[in-house]
Amino acid sequence: MSYVDGLLAAVPTANKAQYIEHAAQAAPLFRKHGATRIVECWGSDVPKGKVTDFYRAVKATDDEVVVWSWIEWPDKATRDAGMAKVMAEMEQVMGDSPMPFDGMRMMFGGFDVIMDTNES
Repeated sequence: MSYVDGLLAAVPTANKAQYIEHAAQAAPLFRKHGATRIVECWGSDVPKGKVTDFYRAVKATDDEVVVWSWIEWPDKATRDAGMAKVMAEMEQVMGDSPMPFDGMRMMFGGFDVIMDTNES
């Protein structure tokens, strides 16, 4: 089964175009080092909960949108090797394109896929 890195962030609504450009610049770097798929999702129907929700998780303000993103890798070993290379090259590739959101409120993690209806 594959391996997935997931990311949840609050992005200022006004920075949508910057976010898309930032993601478009980074995607080829991840692909170059083994990622098989990169998906960026702009929140459009994200409910606010009574106890917890995506907004609270990233401390989103009223002028921010929740973004959910994931990167698929063939396996964890490819991800570990690829991510090390991505991080080593990231400043060169993204130096003039800072993250258009507060990275301190970003959540991320790696996940083993335990079911995927698209994999055989």
